Amino acid sequence: MISEIHVSELVPLVPAGARVIDVRETDEYIAGHVPGAISIPLSTVPERVDEFRFEGDVYVICQAGSRSMRACQYLADFDINNLINVAGGTAGWAASGNDLSVGA
Repeated sequence: MISEIHVSELVPLVPAGARVIDVRETDEYIAGHVPGAISIPLSTVPERVDEFRFEGDVYVICQAGSRSMRACQYLADFDINNLINVAGGTAGWAASGNDLSVGA
């Protein structure tokens, strides 16, 4: 089973250095992303599996939560069990009044 948190639970984790991976397409990421998020578009996940391997929790985010859940489900087949899907995604982050970083 994939762990999931609401975007509001991610808010205090970002300034503390949480590892956030954004699986939206590059143009979406450049237009605005959670500060510090790493861009790994969903279409490139199969070639970049090892980038999700990390000692601590890895928060996977997209626009609303469905693409990030697909990425988590795919990666679970590679015994990567520290992934947490962010429900509400980047849209929820912005709608809650949190700043977005723009650019690559």
